[in-house]
Order: sequence, then structure tokens, then C-alpha cells
Amino acid sequence: MKKKLIHFFRQETVLCVAFVLAIVSALFVRPDREYIGYVDFRTLSILFCLMSIMAGLQKGGVFRYVAQVLLSKVRKVRQLVLILVLLCFFSSMLVTNDVALITFVPFTFIVLDMIGPEVKGQLVIPVVVLQTIAANLGSMLTPIGNPQNLYLYGRAGLSPGDFMLLTLPYTSAALLVLILWSLHQSGGCHEPVQVFFTEGTGLPGNKARLAVYAVLFALALLTVARAVPYGVTFCVTFLALLLVDRSLFSRVDYSLLLTFVGFFIFIGNTGRIPTFSHVLQQIVTDHEVLAGVAASQVISNVPAALLLSGFTENLPALIIGVNLGGLGTLIASMASLITYKLIAREESQRKGAYFRYFTVANVCFLVILLVLTMVFEM
Repeated sequence: MKKKLIHFFRQETVLCVAFVLAIVSALFVRPDREYIGYVDFRTLSILFCLMSIMAGLQKGGVFRYVAQVLLSKVRKVRQLVLILVLLCFFSSMLVTNDVALITFVPFTFIVLDMIGPEVKGQLVIPVVVLQTIAANLGSMLTPIGNPQNLYLYGRAGLSPGDFMLLTLPYTSAALLVLILWSLHQSGGCHEPVQVFFTEGTGLPGNKARLAVYAVLFALALLTVARAVPYGVTFCVTFLALLLVDRSLFSRVDYSLLLTFVGFFIFIGNTGRIPTFSHVLQQIVTDHEVLAGVAASQVISNVPAALLLSGFTENLPALIIGVNLGGLGTLIASMASLITYKLIAREESQRKGAYFRYFTVANVCFLVILLVLTMVFEM
């Protein structure tokens, strides 16, 4: 039993921390009717819908098919590296950063294996690191790119257009640095490449199911834009999954949803403790970007967004802070842990090399974008 508890804590550390904080805060504010008002059901409903829809599209092989089409005419290593990195950057804007990495990092291993061990040995670590950075920064552009964006977008009351105008300068700068870094990294490899795929040329998966997922995704986007009530989208998605593919329910990240609930309770309770609330407000106010970056390095950017959002009115600045905060340490973004686990399984002898390259690259990107933040604020 003890071993199981330790294993669970290691696997779900953030979830456990969220509920410990919720329980401790409940000792100061006894549970009452106001607790139900803490929970942002709109964010939870949209997250559930997006995760289940993305799971269906991923299971249907849509993302892998798109990657194969893009790589079918690759002839140079530079082209290969750019496509693999930019696939994560642009896809994360719509399918979230973690789905982009879960899909395209294993695909990258397959592609590099096709080319040969020498090229794979040279490129696998930098490419996967750049894919991780690309997914974390590309997802910054849209409200649905990552969980913290979806939550803060709802809290801030921004329109989709206003949200993307806010994050566009940082996303554009990140894209430029990613392209330059990718070209430099692949510059030393001059071997011609040609990747062959044998799965066929048609779109894989059950076409009727894919059509259903496409409709559900469009419905989710309309809900994000506040054109459709979230309750309608949740019910339609839930019923569609029951009819089309019930196995997708098991692919939803319920620990993330419960983590949100734990932090909602903690934030709601601390807001009713005047002394604690006042101290946190003083720390965060006028320092939202740096506070978001700093908190993300320790507890990752999703919990940082949930925690800090209750103590500042300047949510646009916090949006930038927690998105940039996904850079830095390995735990700054939970999506980064996904690729670390994948690389540890694929290249177990090179985990140390991956960690060093990851840290250097992340710090460089973070410094560059923080400097740009200061420039934009001038």
C-alpha cells in the first residue's frame, strides 16, 4: 500500500499538491455554499471536450497522416528538421501542446530511424528539444493551445481576436528564433534524405468517425468564442462519444481536471482570508510577467496560472508570464515532461545529454523573449 501511494504521488505530484492546498485552506474556511462558486465549470467542460476530441483525431491517425504528407517530398536534412519542429509549433495552436508532442515526437523517432543511425544520433536530441519548445511557444497564440490559456482567456473576458493580438508578437518572435536555431542545428549534416512511407495515401481511420470529431471540434471552437453555451457542447460531445467510441473516455486526462478543481478551491478560500490575499496581491501586482515565469519554474505553468490569477487584475500580463514560464526548468511545463519520458525510453543512455541541451536551449529562449517583453513594455 505504501509503495502504491508513493508511486501515485510521483505520477500525480501536481494533483496531490493541489488537493493538499485545498484541504489546508478548508481548515481556515469551512466548506459552505460558496465552494461551488469557486469551480469554473466552463473551463472544465471545454477542456474535457477538447481532450476527448483530440484523442479521437489522434486515434484516427489524422495528425500522423498530415505529417507523412508534409515529409513525403523532403530531400534535405534542413527541410526535415524544420518540418518536424514546425509541425509541433503550428499544430499545438489547435490540438494543444501536449497532444502535439505525444503525436509527433514518437513519429520523429520513426522518421530518424528510417534515415539511419548516424543522422539520428546527431539530430534526435536537438530536434526533440526544439519540438518541445515549439509546442510550448506555438500553443501560446490561441486560447485553446494549452490549459492555462483556456482558463485565463475565460477569466479575462477577452475575445479570440484580442487574445491572439496579445500573444502574436511573442509567438512571432519565437517562430523566428526557432527557424534560425533549427537551421543552425541541421547545418552540419549535409547528407541527402528521402523518407518513404508505406501506409498508403488516403486519410486513415473511419471516415464517419473523423467527420463526427471534426464537427465536435468546430462546436468546441464556437464555444470558446462564446457563440455556443458550454453546457450544450459538453452534452453533445458526451453523447457523441457514447455513440461513436466510448474508449475515448479513458483517454481524457482526468488528473488535470481534478488538479483544476483543487486549485479552484484553494484560490477561492485564500481569497476569503484577507491577510493572505493581501500579501499575495502585493507580490503579484505590477509583476505579473515575472511572477508567472518564476512560479512556473517551481510548480509548472498551469498551476501557476490558476494560483496567481486570483490575486491580480492584470490577466493579460499573467497570460504572457505563464506562457513564457513554460520555458526554463524541465517541470516548468508539464508538456516538457512528456518528451523527457519519451526520450528516456527511446535514448535511455543519453538522458543526461538531453537534459543539458534542454536546459541551455530553454534558458536561451526564455532570456530572448523576456528581453522582448521589456522592449514591448517600453
